[in-house]
Amino acid sequence: MERLRRPRTWLILGVLAALAVGAGLYGYFEIYKPEGDVSNPDVEFDEGDTDEAPPAKKKPKAFIWPTYGYTNRRTRYIDADLKPPFRRAWTLRGEGLLEYTPVLAKGVLYQVRNNGTAEAFSAETGRFRWRRDLAELNASSPTYAKDRLFVSLLAPQRVLALSAKNGRTLWKRDLPSRSESSPVVVDGIVYFGSEDGTVYALKAKNGARKWTYQTAGAVYGVSYANDRLFFGDKTGKVTAVNADNGKLIWQKQTNGARLGAGGIFYSTPAVAFGRVYIGNADSKVYSFSARDGSLAWSQSTGHYVYGGPAVADIPGIGPTVYIGSYDSNFYALDARSGAVRWTHDSGGSISGAATIVGDIVYFSSFDAGTTGLDVQSGKVRFRWPDGRYTPVISDGKRIYLTGYAQVYGLEPRAAKAQSSGKRKERKAKRAKKKRR
Repeated sequence: MERLRRPRTWLILGVLAALAVGAGLYGYFEIYKPEGDVSNPDVEFDEGDTDEAPPAKKKPKAFIWPTYGYTNRRTRYIDADLKPPFRRAWTLRGEGLLEYTPVLAKGVLYQVRNNGTAEAFSAETGRFRWRRDLAELNASSPTYAKDRLFVSLLAPQRVLALSAKNGRTLWKRDLPSRSESSPVVVDGIVYFGSEDGTVYALKAKNGARKWTYQTAGAVYGVSYANDRLFFGDKTGKVTAVNADNGKLIWQKQTNGARLGAGGIFYSTPAVAFGRVYIGNADSKVYSFSARDGSLAWSQSTGHYVYGGPAVADIPGIGPTVYIGSYDSNFYALDARSGAVRWTHDSGGSISGAATIVGDIVYFSSFDAGTTGLDVQSGKVRFRWPDGRYTPVISDGKRIYLTGYAQVYGLEPRAAKAQSSGKRKERKAKRAKKKRR
């Protein structure tokens, strides 16, 4: 009998142990499982609180796209009557991944490749103006302000200012941590975040520190609106600080972490309609009150949301947030409620941010290149085989499309005859000068 009882004892102990482990795992998943989506329609929403960015000018050489996302609010929208089909006006070739878009000022495009090479080239012809080796590793766009470029670097750990005319270094400041935060420049102050959780405000003139703010996790992107600086961090917090002195205004913790994915805010926020919009690695897109941080809504996707949102109030659809996910879907969300207006399956993971030019929103995916969708319906209006991250900026005359290592100047096909006429005119002028 004893031999019969012993196996039963071990069986009982085994069952109890399994139950204990199961209970522990259940508790773990209960703690870390994603929370349900939130909708708080009473959180303030101000349709008048939008970008002050002007529409594209008739003279593109006077136009400025100064920073990542176009304006300091990072809403990535330009009001321009520019529609496909396009033709390729020029191609800029080079070595090194282009993860971020260039900026544009006075007819010149400026970019920094991941290998740390800074480049300036003509928006009209795609020809280089200058090149400089700044670093070993970079993952940000420069920002243009008053004939200077401001760049944050990963290796070496540094922020610096360059002359936009020739790329000469005007000042540099070594940092205790890496930075891949595209700077914001407002009223002579340069704002950016870093991987040790420090947010900096430096004087654009000489790099002297005005203030710093310390948060618990890496800060990958900052945005500015109404004298406030907004940013998410690696611990899942969203923060607003006073842009003048760095004092905390509000901070909110998200609770969307789950097994295998922390609540990391890699996305750069966009600020519009009295709200802050931002994607998270917990698969959600969030909307907070810009005034006090109240959570207005969260909307789940099927995977990480790394790229920043594009936000605009376009006739025919109303205030809308456009954003992609690693689940391969591109989403149009009601900016007030977070409700899904439409989705598009891109066929590949979407990591970068979108850009709205007129009534078309452009984005790239890892496996399908660059796509342009109608903002109202989500129907495909444009395709290009190249592009992996954030693909497009524009001056209203062309779109400048960033591929894996190339940049393309694309203009409407109707502009071909006009461009040809201008080239003939320039040739005639040069021939006339030679005869003299």
